[in-house]
Amino acid sequence: QLQASGGGLVQAGGSLRLSCAASGRSFVNVGMGWFRQAPGKEREYVTAINWSGGSTTYAASVKGRFTISRDNSKNTLYLQMNSLKPEDTAVYYCAASRVLKARTRESDYVYWGQGTLVTVSS
Repeated sequence: QLQASGGGLVQAGGSLRLSCAASGRSFVNVGMGWFRQAPGKEREYVTAINWSGGSTTYAASVKGRFTISRDNSKNTLYLQMNSLKPEDTAVYYCAASRVLKARTRESDYVYWGQGTLVTVSS
């Protein structure tokens, strides 16, 4: 099970930190990622991290503003979001794959959290 938290309402330019806590099983040996779904749009890839945290990838729209990290001792994934924009408004989902590497395709992920809503006001 994956439980995402930390969403909320923030003004443009502000910051939020999302967390994704795993329970029931360990995800320390697989890549993980964050996806988001804006109102009326399809879910899209945001960022991914490999099993150790040593390799990360970002969508162009968030690169330089968002940082993904993980603490395997706590079985927890994080997403630090800075310089937020109204277009970042979405439900954010954490996910875990079955491979070690960071993956960008939604089809590579088999475990999904329930999502946490991030709203950025202008």
